[in-house]
Amino acid sequence: MVRIELLTTLGCHLCEQADVLLRQAAPFATVEKVDIAEDDELIARYGERIPVLRFQGRELAWPFGLLDIREYLLAEN
Repeated sequence: MVRIELLTTLGCHLCEQADVLLRQAAPFATVEKVDIAEDDELIARYGERIPVLRFQGRELAWPFGLLDIREYLLAEN
């Protein structure tokens, strides 16, 4: 099973777009949404960067498209 984290927060329209793109690019994946508002450290680190994808210890920050997501998921660590 492929598990991808989507760093997001309530009311983030870019995060909603990222979620749609991610589900199109990787329909086989389990998407775990992580609300950064619930963790001060995450807010400090990602507050200005969300949406961010995290997969196998790597990050992909917005802006990204379908091809970017596919390349990101296929890249070697």
